[in-house]
Amino acid sequence: MSRACELTGKAVMSGNNVSHANNKTRRRFLPNLLNVTLISEALNQNVRLRISANALRTVEHRGGLDAFLAKADVAELSQRARLLKKQIAKKAAEQAAA
Repeated sequence: MSRACELTGKAVMSGNNVSHANNKTRRRFLPNLLNVTLISEALNQNVRLRISANALRTVEHRGGLDAFLAKADVAELSQRARLLKKQIAKKAAEQAAA
């Protein structure tokens, strides 16, 4: 499993540890990933995702998983999140037509 957020695409970054003597050694900055269960209101089901804490705040700010995925850029989403976005859009189109 990669160390990347399934919703925002945040992944591991690299940089330097810099000591007081200005010695530089390579290091990795890991994203703050959490295993969470989010509720999709359109699909009426729970979805388990591995997302960053920042993404969780954004999902709550936008009003839930469905609203987040509706606005999200497809290029940043994981394969599972793309499938969810497509299913939610399809369900929303069905409800709008009815």
